[in-house]
Amino acid sequence: MRVVDTSAWIEWVQATALGETLAPELPRNDEWIVPAIVHHELARWLAREMSAEESARLLAFMTELVVIPLTTDIATKAALFAARHKLAMADAIIYATAMDSGADLLTCDAHFANLSHVVYLAKHPQ
Repeated sequence: MRVVDTSAWIEWVQATALGETLAPELPRNDEWIVPAIVHHELARWLAREMSAEESARLLAFMTELVVIPLTTDIATKAALFAARHKLAMADAIIYATAMDSGADLLTCDAHFANLSHVVYLAKHPQ
């Protein structure tokens, strides 16, 4: 199982060089976990950056994946991860969802780079 962070989604959707690099890392639909907050972040980005048709197509695709709602248990774990790893709320919820699901996290955001169970692909080579 794998959670794909919003940063990786955006790179993939835009078909950037990094998006092409991470495409082979994307899981099968039945193993692709979408935290509800990623659904929100991506829908907000789509509304701003893509046409209505493109947005509708991607949002429909997301419903074929494993969408995980924010539960009290995940929220509580996210609060602990936020404190422990200095993560912003959304990032802590994304990470907590991955950990709660026994999944790893595919991301391009550097603040996740040194956390366990993270597959990190840098946006800019160091």
